[in-house]
Amino acid sequence: MKLKSIFLSLFLIGGTIACLARPLRFNSDGTFKIVQFTDIHFDLNKPENSRKSLAVMESVLSGESPDIVLLTGDIVTANPILEGWQAVLEPILKRKLPFAVTFGNHDDEGERTRSEIMEFLITVPGCMNPKNSIDFDGVLPVISGTDPDTKALLYLFDSHSYSTLPDVKGYGWFSTEQIVAFKHRSDSLHRQIPSGKLPALAFMHIPLPEYGLYYQKSNGALQGKRTEDECPGALNTGMFAALKMAGDVMGVFCGHDHDNDYLVNAEGIALAYGRFTGSKNTYTSFENGARVISLKEGMRNFETYVVLESGDRSEPFLFDPTTSSEK
Repeated sequence: MKLKSIFLSLFLIGGTIACLARPLRFNSDGTFKIVQFTDIHFDLNKPENSRKSLAVMESVLSGESPDIVLLTGDIVTANPILEGWQAVLEPILKRKLPFAVTFGNHDDEGERTRSEIMEFLITVPGCMNPKNSIDFDGVLPVISGTDPDTKALLYLFDSHSYSTLPDVKGYGWFSTEQIVAFKHRSDSLHRQIPSGKLPALAFMHIPLPEYGLYYQKSNGALQGKRTEDECPGALNTGMFAALKMAGDVMGVFCGHDHDNDYLVNAEGIALAYGRFTGSKNTYTSFENGARVISLKEGMRNFETYVVLESGDRSEPFLFDPTTSSEK
């Protein structure tokens, strides 16, 4: 399928790309690398702690040279908000890297709403978020390194903040409208692709309820550690079922729980945490770092590992949706 057609589809279903002049593309060797930073909890009022977060980002970006950076929530958590975002984005901007953002439950607790923050972000060079991503989330196509065909998709989801129902306590959940929009978007894109479902990844902040379920069901993780209980949304509205039935998503990547960085197989979908990137502005027992995800053009699998500020890496893990243990 041609890039022009993919972008036309995105316009029609409400997913306009902000940076049409800079499409995401596989490299000439067929690789595409993603760095996921999560839970930075940046606070300009605590410069010593916050500099630690920036040092982690600098170290990881210098060592990995990704093709895109995904920031999965709780990034700037104290006023002044926009000035904090400018500081956090500096390691990305000076390398002229594309980036995209999914919000967490703390991002809009300051002086700016989610919509106001997104209005600022989409003006920043390299931001790949759709203009209306608060309402409809978004999808980013990754095109071939040798032709204009789309070869992979990156879905962005806003997992919201807290319960909006007075008799339900806890974190927010995906709305029916979001799930319907995702299903329509996925179906619309893939109806135009003769080769069938493209490999896709999904990014959000709060873990799906199925994270804890499949961790227990699998008797442990395929990669990483679980040292705290999962804190998913208070209601399960069926996003995981929608992802599974759509048939394109191979992996879901979240943050939120600072002391988890595991990956489990859930019916052929990897449910994975990023690695906590923040500092002493919030809790953690983990060394700061990031998750790295690598796609290979034409392959329906991905490789992933965790990298730390020191440069140390976990053993790379190859996730194949058809098996739960291939390395």
